[in-house]
Amino acid sequence: MIHFKPYYAVIFTSSQSKHTNGYIEMANKMELLAKQQDGYLGMESARDSLGITVSYWESLEAIKKWKQQSEHLQAQLKGREDWYNWYHVRICKVEREYEFTKVESTI
Repeated sequence: MIHFKPYYAVIFTSSQSKHTNGYIEMANKMELLAKQQDGYLGMESARDSLGITVSYWESLEAIKKWKQQSEHLQAQLKGREDWYNWYHVRICKVEREYEFTKVESTI
């Protein structure tokens, strides 16, 4: 039996504006900074016409501290002023997970 402890996911969905100067650098900086935060568990991200970043956290308190982190606050402001047409944030409790990995045949 696998023991599983629930955790939280912050789902950040966004549409970028035409003004993306400095966006990639800031996104990379925020990922490095998030990894240093207590309660951070990981991150997954994809961008096409719609961007989706999901970060994983041990607790709601860890999420709240990340949202209020000073450099992250500056990035949020820059995002609203320049980088995003809109964004939507969802915070969810993950109570169960599973995955599939295809194993290639060696024959």
